[in-house]
Amino acid sequence: MKKKKAAKIIGVILVVVFVFGGGFAAGTISTIIKTNSSDNIASQVQTKMNYLNKLIDDYYLDYNDNKNDEKIKDSIYKGLLNGLDDPYSVYYTKEEYQSLLESTSGSYCGIGVVVSQNNDTGVITAVRVFDGAPGDKAGVKAKDIIYKVEDEEVTGEDLSSVVAKMKGDKGTKVKVTVYRPSTSKYIDMEIERDEVNVPTIETKMLDNNIGYMQITEFDEVTYNQFKEGLESLKKQGMKSIIFDVRDNPGGMYKTVVNMLDDILPEGVLVYTEDKDGNKEEQKSDANCLDMPMVVLQNENSASAAEIFAGAIKDFKAGTIIGYTSFGKGIVQTIMPLSDGSAIKLTIQRYFTPSGVNIQGTGIEPDIKVEENSETERDDQLQKAIDTLSEE
Repeated sequence: MKKKKAAKIIGVILVVVFVFGGGFAAGTISTIIKTNSSDNIASQVQTKMNYLNKLIDDYYLDYNDNKNDEKIKDSIYKGLLNGLDDPYSVYYTKEEYQSLLESTSGSYCGIGVVVSQNNDTGVITAVRVFDGAPGDKAGVKAKDIIYKVEDEEVTGEDLSSVVAKMKGDKGTKVKVTVYRPSTSKYIDMEIERDEVNVPTIETKMLDNNIGYMQITEFDEVTYNQFKEGLESLKKQGMKSIIFDVRDNPGGMYKTVVNMLDDILPEGVLVYTEDKDGNKEEQKSDANCLDMPMVVLQNENSASAAEIFAGAIKDFKAGTIIGYTSFGKGIVQTIMPLSDGSAIKLTIQRYFTPSGVNIQGTGIEPDIKVEENSETERDDQLQKAIDTLSEE
């Protein structure tokens, strides 16, 4: 669904005064606006908002009898963040924020589909479907495009909000329409939500004592799963390891830093800079995983997954194999608000240990191997095995 520019502009105009009228965080927002604008736009916005409210009261025909004050307020708050023209800075309603917290906890009620969004087109694609999850049972497949949720087009919408719509109470149903590129067909599904336990780490031993670890996301539970998986592989005689972050959309900054600290020797793992140039470094100690390693990545490896690959590459601790990563070199923070809602704001750029910001460019692999969609053979994984077997 395309966002109308006019709606964005009106959203920015309306937000401040409605907040003033409702008394919610008025002092904070008022101070920010007056400090950052020599023209004191707060007064201008309030005047226009009063006039628009009068026009609505005098003339608007609520022909469907569905005018909802809470929805109006949420739309206004969303409008302010939309006006930043930053797809990563968004407003979450109370319900959306709770859903977001659940999604990073490792267990939630939903359909069990990991999705990624193209930053240029806004297209949302299923990159992983958990075995036995509701989405899998309904027939959702990896590479399906999520076209509609509850009969509303979702292309270009905030990814977290779309994910929140697909979640809900156990036993409830959600309508999802996917477009399947392989057949050029749209498929309507009604999926019954159920509890989904997210395995963010999966491990197995390959030939030649090569350990394999797939990291699907960097959530709250991932670090403990990572330590357990690593210990299990070591007990099985692992002499080298493949870390697979293909189709990993990212996750929590703290989680990826903790994992890298266990993998890499002493040094700077990643650093960030805010808009004032303040620099914050994350460092590792001397304890490390002293063995040959490969990182598999693709064009859907984003954010924390790129921090992971970028640090290993800059430390020259392993070989990066696959395709150029997504290119998200910025950091967001969640700011909870007093009414249970929250905003997510872009606050920093991050840099790999060598000082590279990969926003818009991504991490280049040391060995480029494209995925072959015409066969089930995993050429990238095979190249990783061959690379480690030669060392």
